Amino acid sequence: MSHDTAAERQFYARLPATRGAAGALVLAPGGQVLLVERAYKPDRPWGLPGGIVEHGESPLAACRRELAEELGVRATVTHLAAVDWVPPSGERTAALQWLFTAHLPEGAEPRLPPDELSGWAWVEPERLGDLLPAHVARRATAALAARASGTTVYLEHGRHPLEEVR
Repeated sequence: MSHDTAAERQFYARLPATRGAAGALVLAPGGQVLLVERAYKPDRPWGLPGGIVEHGESPLAACRRELAEELGVRATVTHLAAVDWVPPSGERTAALQWLFTAHLPEGAEPRLPPDELSGWAWVEPERLGDLLPAHVARRATAALAARASGTTVYLEHGRHPLEEVR
């Protein structure tokens, strides 16, 4: 028997919506990070593999699905490295970005969907700021540091708001 009441449904319908996205820092054995070149964003082509969390999907399931869809390889997701709150901008609502770490099977190379991605590259972590938007580079750098220490970091637009409290 359902305990939903009309008042509860109305209450939940009025709550703000927050989008979710999940992606991964796919790491090579040497520590390089896999970047994908997005065909649909010629002004900012490089990004991390990942995408929107679909209705009823967990962030981990979304990450695994997106990696399989975008890379054509079943990557192994190993660690939740960062959760980043991204503020609303224009028509976009606020979002939570879940960033995991992952690795490809030994010897595997990405097989990209040509309508979405036009290339890929292994990039040294110190070069991420040269290729990624600033907030994504901050998120990736913080996530790599969290992974190295065996922790998960909370961020707001790629920044550490809790460090300001210390």
